[in-house]
Amino acid sequence: MKPAAVDYVRAESVAQVLDLLADAEDARVIAGGQSLITMMNLRLARPRLLVDIMGLAELARTFDDGDSMILGALVRHRTLETDPLLTHRLPLAADAVRHTGHVAIRNRGTLGGALAYADPSGELPLVALVSDATIHLESRDRGRREVRAEDFFLSYYTADVEADELLTWIRMPVQPPGHGWGFTEHAQRHGEYGIAGAGALVTTDEQGRVTSVRAGLLHAADRPLLVSVEADVVGESPSPEAWSRIARSWVRAAEPVEDPDYVRAVAADALSTSLILAHGRAREERQ
Repeated sequence: MKPAAVDYVRAESVAQVLDLLADAEDARVIAGGQSLITMMNLRLARPRLLVDIMGLAELARTFDDGDSMILGALVRHRTLETDPLLTHRLPLAADAVRHTGHVAIRNRGTLGGALAYADPSGELPLVALVSDATIHLESRDRGRREVRAEDFFLSYYTADVEADELLTWIRMPVQPPGHGWGFTEHAQRHGEYGIAGAGALVTTDEQGRVTSVRAGLLHAADRPLLVSVEADVVGESPSPEAWSRIARSWVRAAEPVEDPDYVRAVAADALSTSLILAHGRAREERQ
């Protein structure tokens, strides 16, 4: 199928986008178009106006803000994967995004688009959640607001973005010294949607004992799911076997739609692998 007839505007500024979203009826923002165009071809989305923001170079920038990185909504997946500063400062994002489709997809796909699409199987929504990212939104009539990733993803393909709002920036904290990361995804073939996946951030003290942990699952509920319970591990230095037991306990919070027992089993393996990787890297950084 082909999309229904639609008007199209290539935006020249953020201000123009905000005006169009405020004044037009049923307008949709398009950037990389990796998800929206498919939905339009299937007639699952039928906007009257497409506002193309891919030419807004100002939203493709990144800034090192000390304890966090500020990323424009138009930062490409491939940039997260290959930019030396980003791979150093945000290794979980760089590791996870390699599982997103194939290179052709990552060359076009954008960070803001992935977050706004709110696919519970998506790698970058999970990264934003586990990293405790903050999403910045702008509206012409209501100004700017910030939403934590924990509150941003509402349900299947539904994020806290109003019709007249544009997702502009993402603030992603950089982990402190003694931190490690891990990301694991199981799929039938590389580049396809994951059966289950997990990401983890672990921080340790100089003795290798866990001081903080955040971990989450993709494709385990109607949104990316934060599952870590710090009380289970803080002050401890779990062995790989202990991490596996902890992971099996944490995945009980998962609510997969199909084959729940199977998905939980795969998710437990992904989560334990991610936690073991993160803990090991944190200990190595302390040495």
